[in-house]
Amino acid sequence: MTNSPFSDQLAAHTGPDWLNAKRKASFDLFDTLEVPHSGVEAWKYTQVTIDFAKLRPHPKRDMVADLSALPASVRERLSSTDVGAFLVMDGPDVVYRTELPTELSAKGVIFTDLKTAVEQYPDKVQQYLYSVVPAEVPDDTTIAAPGTTPSKSPDPSEGKFSALAAALWTNGAFVYVPRGVEVELPLGSFRVMSEAGTYTATRTLVVAEENAQVTFIDEQDSEDLPGTYAIGAVELVVKDGARLRYVSIQNWGKGVTHIQRQRGDVGRDATLNSLVVTMGGTLSRTEMQSHLRGQGSSSEMLALYFANEDQHFDHYTLQHHAAPNAYSDLLYKGVSDDQSVGVFSGMIKVDLGAQKTDAYQKHRTLMLSSEAQNFSVPQLEINANDVRCSHGSTTGPVDQEQLFFLRSRGISKELAEKMLVTAFLEDVLGRVPLQSVVKYIEGIIAKKVGAA
Repeated sequence: MTNSPFSDQLAAHTGPDWLNAKRKASFDLFDTLEVPHSGVEAWKYTQVTIDFAKLRPHPKRDMVADLSALPASVRERLSSTDVGAFLVMDGPDVVYRTELPTELSAKGVIFTDLKTAVEQYPDKVQQYLYSVVPAEVPDDTTIAAPGTTPSKSPDPSEGKFSALAAALWTNGAFVYVPRGVEVELPLGSFRVMSEAGTYTATRTLVVAEENAQVTFIDEQDSEDLPGTYAIGAVELVVKDGARLRYVSIQNWGKGVTHIQRQRGDVGRDATLNSLVVTMGGTLSRTEMQSHLRGQGSSSEMLALYFANEDQHFDHYTLQHHAAPNAYSDLLYKGVSDDQSVGVFSGMIKVDLGAQKTDAYQKHRTLMLSSEAQNFSVPQLEINANDVRCSHGSTTGPVDQEQLFFLRSRGISKELAEKMLVTAFLEDVLGRVPLQSVVKYIEGIIAKKVGAA
């Protein structure tokens, strides 16, 4: 395999010395790593076929003057969103933006694209960029008692794509909320791609300082784009006492391969609420990790997905309890139809000394087709003796009696399935206090079952 095309792409990225050095080191690491294969436990059920030598970056795009010039799917979504300010990115470039309300800017809140943030707020970006999602895969080995064997360190190849994203990211979103500031309306980023056979590498960095509060919605959407790759990283910094809600909605078109690592660093008495929604693309691999580093920290990790046709969705999660009196609750629910494949691999790790840990992990899958496949691997690794932890996974078909009951009332099969699927996912959707987001997701579900 040759990576020579990336050398030119790396050289095209100019910036401060510290960032250039980080990009170069990340590229060198990428160049040494293999693509994860089935022998790597975390990638056992998901194989990515990719010829890096043939990858070409998504072409640049210019700013547009008004919303009418944006793709129809983005216009439709923006017409029903309730975000206070947003960015729209097409490939590597911001093509439309709205400004923060002046009262938030006056309080020191920053919301812009990451490329601009490097230029205008270099100290803040340098302090936090790569601090949560570095180029290499983080070593989340559990801190175990002397004389015992901790978990294995991650296989280095697990960092192949995060190293690529660290080296060649072109843009993304940057959010900074100062100490004690509360942002009431969500902020949002809408990412699209518009040319097949290309790739984008993006990065999201959200920083909530001590006792700050903010919600950020990160959405991805495109038409069908064969042979296209979306590679990204999301860094969530939640300082002591802060509250951050992060929502990711992936609705790429057919032919897109989506690979993204999302990771939160949660301080003392801080809260991270995350929601991962996976609906689009042909192959999607999403990692969501919470590092509960501070005493009294908490993390709610929600996800829902609906795979149909030949889609392959892989979710890899980590709840890492590194401090005492921390709480985490994971609820992932999925629907599989046609010949799709769903994969869930989740781990709760409790370090030595992380007493009074309270951690839950639940994964449930609804099978709409006998040809669909589902692989579920819930895991625990506990090295403290005063904890309350549980995990579980269930997989089952649609209740035929419920389906028959609805059909006997004159309801079409498509609408009946939509009703049952929506009801199945309701305990996830019911936890999301963003009604426009919930309505949008329900609309995607309706299209999936042909009941839109």
